[in-house]
Amino acid sequence: MKSFQEVELHPLSPEKPPYGAPCNGCGICCAAAPCPVAFVFLFQFRGKCRALLWQGDRYVCGMVVSPDRYVKLIPRRWRESGGRFFASRIASGAGCDSYAEIDNGAGRGGA
Repeated sequence: MKSFQEVELHPLSPEKPPYGAPCNGCGICCAAAPCPVAFVFLFQFRGKCRALLWQGDRYVCGMVVSPDRYVKLIPRRWRESGGRFFASRIASGAGCDSYAEIDNGAGRGGA
């Protein structure tokens, strides 16, 4: 039995790529549930990740692009190295890791 979850995304967000394909910034994974980085550093255990940012024409991880904005103990001068650390923890660049199936009949945003 499949469970359904409705998530809200930016209307211009790209379509979710197939599992394993390069990430395109669709935001489905982070809108559906917070990742382990959010558990440990943001103390967020459910719901849309509060570090999910719309930037330009795609979603990005706020913990990667500006971790000092979310974790006050990280000095701004460590933004780049902190971002690299968090990118490695979320397997950034490893491909889509969301098994979510989109119900096109319900329109964009269902996961």
